[in-house]
Parts: sequence; structure tokens; C-alpha cells
Amino acid sequence: MALAVLREPAIVGWARGLTILGGSYTRGNFSPAAEFNIAADPEAAAVVFGAGWTVTMIGLDVSRGAVTTRAVAERMAAMGRLGTDLLLPCVRFYGMITAEDGPAIHDACAIAHLIDPSLITLEPAVVDVETAGRFTAGMTVTDFALRGRAPNALVGTSLDVGRFWDLLLTVYARVAESIEP
Repeated sequence: MALAVLREPAIVGWARGLTILGGSYTRGNFSPAAEFNIAADPEAAAVVFGAGWTVTMIGLDVSRGAVTTRAVAERMAAMGRLGTDLLLPCVRFYGMITAEDGPAIHDACAIAHLIDPSLITLEPAVVDVETAGRFTAGMTVTDFALRGRAPNALVGTSLDVGRFWDLLLTVYARVAESIEP
């Protein structure tokens, strides 16, 4: 996206906004301060956040709540081959599933938000990306107070976890029905 903005700045006016899975307003997973997707190329992220459009940031603060519990895994298993041969092995690759906890399904949060924006609470903020900090490179410095600046982002602050899983598993169940013999 940064390359697109740099090559054709008018793209910012052509788009209503941009939704990303990345960043965090509390902590990182790549480093104590930076989330992986932003830390992978903080300079590009700084271009995207500074381009003049509104970036909807679905970050770790939201996606860490989308954990695959045992109840979710059981619903996946009930989907036949899709659940047992694809979904559960993918989830288990990232960690152990218990009754209360399991690996988070981060990427699906951004897609779920696009399908049903009411799943995630968004707050306007100014987000800057730290590009030079020795310990903070890639950090999304998020100011909800705005301090006289116009917001450049809508930042996800909470996820309706139950509705998220209902949406995701309903979509998966439709796929499962279409592939079962």
C-alpha cells in the first residue's frame, strides 16, 4: 500500500479508507513495543498512516481476544473434513487448545470486521509509526486524546468474541457443506 501511495498519491482520494490487521496500542508480539506486521516494514506503515486517509487498525489488542477455545474447536470438528483436516491442524500449529484458551485467529478479525463492522468497537485516534527507536521501531504510537490533531485512524479496542466466532464458524460451515461428498 505504501508503494501504491508513493507511485499514485491520488489513490488516497479514491479509497474510502483502508483496513489493516496490524499494530497495537498496548504492546507488541515482535518486540515489547511493536506488532509483527508493522515491525516488518515500519517505514511503509508510516507512509500508509500518514497518507491522509483513515486507516482502520485492527491490532493485537482486538485480535488477541479471538482465541480458539475447546468449545470453538468442537464446533470446527463437527464440520467434517474441513474442520478435522484443515481448520484444527492449522489452529493446533499455533498452540494448545484448552477450555478457556488457545491460539488467537488474528487475521480473521480484520475480515470479520469488513463483513460486520459492529463486531469491533473502533475509537478515533492519531497513530504514528516509530521508525527509528532502538527499542520501539515499528511501534504504533496511538493517541486517543488527539491533542488538537485530526484523527488518521479508527483503532479497534474491543471484539465481540461470541459474535465473531458465530460469524466465522457459520461461514466455515457453509464451506464444509459444499465440499462434503
